[in-house]
Amino acid sequence: MDMRFLMRQAQAMQAKLQEAQASLRVDGTAGGESVKITLNGAKEVVAVKIAKEAMDPEDPSMLEDLIAAAFKDGAAKVDEAMKDQMGGMGGGLNLPGIKF
Repeated sequence: MDMRFLMRQAQAMQAKLQEAQASLRVDGTAGGESVKITLNGAKEVVAVKIAKEAMDPEDPSMLEDLIAAAFKDGAAKVDEAMKDQMGGMGGGLNLPGIKF
């Protein structure tokens, strides 16, 4: 197999991955959507929305837990979306030890 060809394929796949990560937007929610966190495909936080009823000055740990849960929900959705988008990309390479 031609190594230059494989390198070009790998570079093209990397570019597609970066494009998919940059353009993807996923919302993670918690507390009946009282906390919503929007993530991109690289799991970077793009936006945070918190409803007034989620803010209890007497119990800040509740809001902390909701934020963590919303992030976890969003991260799982990013993983699934990226898996769906990237699933067909590496099918032709068939490299040992690398799953696509």
